[in-house]
Amino acid sequence: MSLVISPHGKPKFEINETEPPKKEKWQTKKRLKVRRMKEKQKRKAANKRDPRRLRVKGNKKRQRFADAEERIKYKIENARIKEGLLIERLKRYEVAKAEGPLVEPHVLTGEERFYMKKMAEKRSNYVPVGRRGIFGGVILNMHMHWKKHETVKVICKPCKPGQVQEYADEISRLSGGVPIQIIGEDTILFYRGKKYVQPKVMSPVDTLSKKRALEKSKYEQSLESVRRFIAIAEKELELNYRHVALYGDPNNRDPKSILDKPKTKGRSKKVIPMDNTISSITNEKYEDERICSGDSGSDYDNDDVFTEDLVSSDDEGTGESWDRDGTLNGDRNII
Repeated sequence: MSLVISPHGKPKFEINETEPPKKEKWQTKKRLKVRRMKEKQKRKAANKRDPRRLRVKGNKKRQRFADAEERIKYKIENARIKEGLLIERLKRYEVAKAEGPLVEPHVLTGEERFYMKKMAEKRSNYVPVGRRGIFGGVILNMHMHWKKHETVKVICKPCKPGQVQEYADEISRLSGGVPIQIIGEDTILFYRGKKYVQPKVMSPVDTLSKKRALEKSKYEQSLESVRRFIAIAEKELELNYRHVALYGDPNNRDPKSILDKPKTKGRSKKVIPMDNTISSITNEKYEDERICSGDSGSDYDNDDVFTEDLVSSDDEGTGESWDRDGTLNGDRNII
């Protein structure tokens, strides 16, 4: 039911009849099995071009290796085979450059370049370049932006160091635009040109489609990871050679020999010479600490004994003796 205006200008309610939803046909066990088989075949066809499934044809056999060296060499050999297969597969995605007259880009003066740069930085319109790289859709988006704007930003993410310049050259060749400046490591500013005319076919012929560009990026990513794995495996093999050269083959080594202590003959203990200056400094430091702490050491006791001997010798010379209370023995006798 909906509210509409009649031809006489009065509002009225109108009933709209809708078709009932189609009921799914009840599936027997056989029909359900056929449907599942079709879905499985679709998934299998989609995964057929997955670079992770790219390997030598034949059943995979579980290998047993005698030592680590044989295992690493086997891995490197398989990785090199896969590297060759990936390079052959990537050749299918190469597109020949279209033949035709070369379009000379418009030359900008310093003032024009400065003005275009400021104008492009202020505006927010941009074209993303993602994992697929440069394909027909990127150039199409640039021409759509140039319909109402003179400049456009091209943001490349993810982008390897040094790859921005390659993107700038390729985009300027395909689109006919003028690269103004490269900002950072992922942004390029483009100017459409003074005598810009929008082409009839905005996506160039010598570019990949969106689907094929994604497939190519997967193979390139797989090739990069395989080459990185080969470099790591070769380094591991080199370390294994060094280990065998130093400690011998671990398969021929007796495990109990590790527990045996090495026998040493004629080893003499090293005597560290003491410097006189260092010993004197440490003694002075120890003495200062003892004085500050108020400890009566043996040195002070020896001094007391020395003074008592002097007093006793003086008394023997005079014939008088002192008591502990400070009085003479002769005075006590007199009292």
